[in-house]
Amino acid sequence: MPALVADWTIEMLDALPEDGQRYELIDGVLHVTPSPNEGHQDVALELSHRLSAYFANSDVGKVMISPSDVWRGERNRNRVQPDVYVVKRVNGKRAPYPCHLRDLLLAVEVVSPSNPLLDYQIKRDLYLREGVGEYWVVHPEARNISRWSGAADPGEVLSTTLRWQPQGMAESFVLDLPSFFEHAFR
Repeated sequence: MPALVADWTIEMLDALPEDGQRYELIDGVLHVTPSPNEGHQDVALELSHRLSAYFANSDVGKVMISPSDVWRGERNRNRVQPDVYVVKRVNGKRAPYPCHLRDLLLAVEVVSPSNPLLDYQIKRDLYLREGVGEYWVVHPEARNISRWSGAADPGEVLSTTLRWQPQGMAESFVLDLPSFFEHAFR
């Protein structure tokens, strides 16, 4: 949920006490969500594992997981933490940390039951407006993935198979969703 103060900065964010909440700053608006639950973490880790295997022998991308920071525009007013993301490599190297949103091939959020609007609308608009190649929202309870590949893309909801082939990769990343969710929840 957005905080009441409307013009937060990174310094204000960093001064908050460690309290188990997750804080992200978008255009000076603080968004607070509870720490991820076990199911959320199971899905994020399983997806990061599969994406890491896909990119293992390539110079195209590097898979990252949160907590880790990504910024945009006015850095003092923007810091997000996608659950899983892929940073593009240039000449075999990834962008310096923390990455800018334009350096991402993919951003993935596992939907927050406490505030789905944040994942489905606010972050989607932010990521796609800033040039992230593709954005996915994983919904563990519905066992599907919503996916967008550009600001003008109306998106699609997938429940059987997800295919993704970033530029430079010889083969597609293929995710059989029923087996993915089954394996994530073992």
